[in-house]
Amino acid sequence: MLRWLIAILFLANMLAFVAVRGVFGPTPTAGGREPNHLNRQVHPEWLKVRPVTATEAADQAVVGGPAPAAPIAASALSQ
Repeated sequence: MLRWLIAILFLANMLAFVAVRGVFGPTPTAGGREPNHLNRQVHPEWLKVRPVTATEAADQAVVGGPAPAAPIAASALSQ
């Protein structure tokens, strides 16, 4: 019983290998799915790339650093 399971798993593994290698044709992700996507953009020349300023980057978390403190004001509740 175990021999048949190993044989079936081996054959399935070989089938997956040859499918990835392109024996059955190109994979769906091989080419661009939307080749005219850039041509259909509305005013792509309006896009501007600019660096992030220090004030914009102040609320960004630093990877590996301490968690930033939230700017929340708190007061005691009256009873």
